[in-house]
Amino acid sequence: MSEGRGAVRVDAYLIPVVDGVAYGLLLAIAAAGLTVAFGAGGVLNLAHGTLIAAGGYIAAATSSGTWPSLAAAVALAAIAGAAGGGVLAAATAGLRGRGHLDQALLTFGVALIGGDLLTTVYGPDTLRPRLPATLEGTVEAAGHRYPVDRLAVLVIAVLVVAAGYVVLHRTRAGRLIRATVDDRAMVAGIGVNPRLVDAAVLMCAGALAGLAGALSTPILGVGPGTADTALLLSLIIVVCGGLGSVPGALAAALAVGVVQTLGVTSFPQLAPYLLVGAMTVVLLVRRRSLPGQAAA
Repeated sequence: MSEGRGAVRVDAYLIPVVDGVAYGLLLAIAAAGLTVAFGAGGVLNLAHGTLIAAGGYIAAATSSGTWPSLAAAVALAAIAGAAGGGVLAAATAGLRGRGHLDQALLTFGVALIGGDLLTTVYGPDTLRPRLPATLEGTVEAAGHRYPVDRLAVLVIAVLVVAAGYVVLHRTRAGRLIRATVDDRAMVAGIGVNPRLVDAAVLMCAGALAGLAGALSTPILGVGPGTADTALLLSLIIVVCGGLGSVPGALAAALAVGVVQTLGVTSFPQLAPYLLVGAMTVVLLVRRRSLPGQAAA
């Protein structure tokens, strides 16, 4: 009997863990835009959550239940995010060298204005896109019925994360970005304007934000609170994973996704505290000595 109860207990946690991994991969795409903007572009972008929400709203308004409309929704969300990243690149170009506080204040103002505009245009309700009938069904996996749309999002998220890693670490563009972070003068010396690299990085980060919004909207919906929640979770992931570390952000995103999902489904009374508690533990374990202490 004890083995049977153990099997039931493991079985009960299987689907939440899969959901958590899928949610974590979505968060990884969202946080990747923020960590790339900060680590490679040098910009602390507090309007990141607004770009995610904008991608979600565009996807919800564009997808009408057909495959062409769904493809258009994802493409338009990414394009809108990239355009937003370009605007932020132009707005923050003159603030380089003045510290991240000025960038934070500017992008926070953009986030407030953008959030109000999105609510005015799309209304205060939570929206979800209409998906093709194939994606709204379920499929049997490991003895469980699982929504097809979540499996599709899981596969797409894995592909996006893998493609991002390859681009950043295996291509000339990725090497140029990393070189700009390490030595801007050297990059300028080979005839490449570092500011153009910064702008390209912020546009790519915005495209990732818009894509994350489009992918998460069928599952989570999009509403007035989406921007704040997305920014908060992205900041937690970036801080816990290490500033500018894409692999660290991926690991932190998966942990956040599993903790959030298991907390809501299995420990609802503790759910509000689990993520904050886990973040506190990670930060305490990863704490480093102060510069003065290191020098001593």
